[in-house]
Amino acid sequence: MGTTADQDQAIKQFQSIIDKMDESMKNTYQNMHQGYPTETLERFLKARDGNVAKAHKMLVDCLEWRVQNKIDDILSKPIIPINLYRAVRDSQLLGLSGYSKEGLPIIAIGAGLSTFDKASVHYYVQSHIQINEYRDRVILPIATKKFGRHISTCLKVLDMTGLKLSALNHLKLLTTMSTIDDLNYPEKTEIYYIVNAPYIFSACWKVVKPLLQERTRKKIQVLQGCGRDELLKVMDYSSLPHFCRKEGSGSSKNTENGSNCFSADHEFHQQLYNHIKQQAELLDSISPIKQGSVHVGVPDTDPEDAKIAKTIESEFHRLGNLNGRSNSVNGLKIDGN
Repeated sequence: MGTTADQDQAIKQFQSIIDKMDESMKNTYQNMHQGYPTETLERFLKARDGNVAKAHKMLVDCLEWRVQNKIDDILSKPIIPINLYRAVRDSQLLGLSGYSKEGLPIIAIGAGLSTFDKASVHYYVQSHIQINEYRDRVILPIATKKFGRHISTCLKVLDMTGLKLSALNHLKLLTTMSTIDDLNYPEKTEIYYIVNAPYIFSACWKVVKPLLQERTRKKIQVLQGCGRDELLKVMDYSSLPHFCRKEGSGSSKNTENGSNCFSADHEFHQQLYNHIKQQAELLDSISPIKQGSVHVGVPDTDPEDAKIAKTIESEFHRLGNLNGRSNSVNGLKIDGN
């Protein structure tokens, strides 16, 4: 976002408010902006379409959420034992596949094949926030240093392979994680690429798309098939998510040379887990590592997000009625338009 006179004034207002905050709020703000306070404030302004009052409230609510839920400490809370962490990874499919040609981290998400059925909801929310925080505190600073310019956003590639009507079972969890992202990690994704999309996605997209803000709609690109050719325009083959390297309905299972970034054994997840363990060990002398999930308070869902979730639910039910008792409608591919 280019800096204008109005934005400069808004930034000054923000800064004066932050200067008056208590130390806990200031500390969590430093953890959040990672040395780029102005750019961070601009993200909140952008998320509220330049409305200073709304952006200010959003920022204060975010900082309070971070303090109340001890988000600054979440990277010292490992999911243990290790077999539980592996179960989370096997059922919450996401990872870092590489970097774009411009240096943006590429987050791959197995939206269609994630089942969220191997652990409690709290573990999935904990894991989701930990990956957000690791991205912001570790991955993005590394990318900034490596590419010689400030990098604060990522690209996301969502694989819809295997999307079924049973996805309704975890719609509430997905809405929870989306709400956390929208309110506390705004404007962190540059573009969402949708690949391997079956008919069920196409049907839902037609009814959801008009409900999205224009700013959000522009970020979403639905690609033909596995999207390989289009994605290679913005990233090298080595950074291409494994499910984009080969056409076919089972492409999420196609891997080569350990390229499955969803796996707990992938380099990204190994580094993430080791980082969390090391942070936990540093604090172990003060407070022994405890088994159990971190319970995070979830902000109220934005009314627009709630409407979208309700629309998706209604469309899934409609498709379910059309297809009788069938649990999957993967027969047709969308045309990518």
